[in-house]
Amino acid sequence: MTATRVVLGYIQARDHRLMRRVHRWRAPRWIRRWMIVATRLGDGWVWYALALGVFLFGGSGRFVTLGAGQSAAAAGILIFKLLKKASGRRRPCTLEPHCWAHILPPDQFSFPSGHSITAFAVTVSVGLFDPELLPFLLFLAASIAASRIILGMHFLSDVLVGSLIGAGLGYASFLVFSL
Repeated sequence: MTATRVVLGYIQARDHRLMRRVHRWRAPRWIRRWMIVATRLGDGWVWYALALGVFLFGGSGRFVTLGAGQSAAAAGILIFKLLKKASGRRRPCTLEPHCWAHILPPDQFSFPSGHSITAFAVTVSVGLFDPELLPFLLFLAASIAASRIILGMHFLSDVLVGSLIGAGLGYASFLVFSL
């Protein structure tokens, strides 16, 4: 057995153990609502509202900030579509039923989390240009990422990898647009 297989097997075993715990957890009502709202905001609505806010109130650097955020998000969408198709990893909600969440997944594949990629790509790129927004955006991105696990849409590793890819794209976009 190769080292890669051993590492992937280790990650998958932990992902599945956490999935079973999460799928059986009867979360308090406020957490359920928070997770559903967070995941729905991560469908894109919050990013459109953020873009409008930056456009209207972003000052002289608004177009650079918007360009960085949109570029990071577009690159993230392209990357997660390619990786999802290549990985073919099934979603947790297709492997085991969830006890309370009945949200339909946007596609059939799990790895990596597109919501997490987009959330962190936009958060890092916009937050570095507008540091006063960064705490709010980080809370929002973390909520969106957590919601994907708690609602049974993704495994922990899907969300962690998606968040890292998104943060990297956001930082790269910030650097490019800072020139």
